[in-house]
Amino acid sequence: MQHKLLNLVTKSAKQSKAQVFSAVQPSRYLKDLNKQQVGQGKTVLITGASSGLGEGMARLFAKLGYSLAICARRTDRLERLQSELVAAYPNIRVEYQALDVSDYDAVFKVFDAFAADFGTIDRIVVNAGIGDSRRIGKGRFDTNRRTVEINFISALAQCEAAMNIFRAQNSGHLVVMSSMSAMRGLPKHLTAYGASKAGLAHLAEGIRADMLLTKLPIKVSTIYPGYIRTEINTNAKPLPFEVDTETGTKAIVAAIEAEVEEACVPSLPWSIVGQAMKRLPLQVMSRLS
Repeated sequence: MQHKLLNLVTKSAKQSKAQVFSAVQPSRYLKDLNKQQVGQGKTVLITGASSGLGEGMARLFAKLGYSLAICARRTDRLERLQSELVAAYPNIRVEYQALDVSDYDAVFKVFDAFAADFGTIDRIVVNAGIGDSRRIGKGRFDTNRRTVEINFISALAQCEAAMNIFRAQNSGHLVVMSSMSAMRGLPKHLTAYGASKAGLAHLAEGIRADMLLTKLPIKVSTIYPGYIRTEINTNAKPLPFEVDTETGTKAIVAAIEAEVEEACVPSLPWSIVGQAMKRLPLQVMSRLS
């Protein structure tokens, strides 16, 4: 099945900004940025930073010299991460706060508190999300509703809070973590999840369009991760083209540092897969998914 899919998507490949970026090896790119310590004097805020991709990004941004504002529900993990990073990189600052992104008022309070504490927030990564959705019409509305609320409404609150800060600063870089599942409507357990991530991608594009219209110097990046193995899906069956957490987070951070508008990560094969997903007949897509 993997070879069959690769043959189909290769025929559909077209040049895009994300594919141009794919020519750069993320590890080599990040090594060069590390030598430059590109994050020195800058701060990144990451939600959902206690595990998975959020934790992985925090570690890589710290290595690049960024100070960190990290938040999640599990403060014990955040405290441990803070201690590790400060010990490894004594020239950076790491602060954490508890945040349940489903508490919309808390999102604004925490973001504003970080902004007041650090003075300037240079980048905000809207990362917190969940992947627990079920087939539509199978009596699991509560599960699907929560997935959509966390992945879209809570993300909207984070984008609103982030853009409030960036507009006041007249600078900043908003990054939203979407998914390859956002490329098309998908069947089974991916339907509500993919829809929530598609909504988030369109939200980010709308914000980007508004920045172009108003000529504000605020960048907006949408990241579409493919299959990345993290502790959340440790026991899941192997998936096509999956990579480990380290490989996935390196690709994500490299794309963010390149300030691309959109990127499928890892770029190969997902930039090609993404083009195919948009063009293949729905009947074919349903079988492949």
